[in-house]
Amino acid sequence: MTQYRKTEEAVAALSPEEYRVTQQSGTERPGTGKYLNNKEPGIYVDIVSGEPLFASSDKYESGCGWPSFTKPIEPANVAELRDASHGMVRTEVRSANGDSHLGHVFDDGPPDRGGLRYCINSASLRFVPRDRMEAEGYGAYLDQVEQPV
Repeated sequence: MTQYRKTEEAVAALSPEEYRVTQQSGTERPGTGKYLNNKEPGIYVDIVSGEPLFASSDKYESGCGWPSFTKPIEPANVAELRDASHGMVRTEVRSANGDSHLGHVFDDGPPDRGGLRYCINSASLRFVPRDRMEAEGYGAYLDQVEQPV
């Protein structure tokens, strides 16, 4: 079983924006994230720990300006915390093992897919294309990712 964890080396390798988002609970500007318009099949993992977070098959266009997903690929890898910052109460989502700030979850997602919208910063993610999943140790999740068109 793979152990996913935060390491000093992984944190040191982050860009300034990735560090600000994951380690300081920042938010990238809407519409700027590198994965916002990604439609390639694969999975999204925590940029710090590598733990699997979301599948491309659960990604959808919400219009919010950040990548949106209906559910985590591995629910145990996503921790939910109360966030009362910025004068509002929201539910923050963090990677369970890497403790990276990912974004927030809201209850305005597609009703036919569970009703949740995981609004996630691209800066907290690394995308693993479907054809690289097996080689990178994520083969167990291939059944949750659509076949390439």
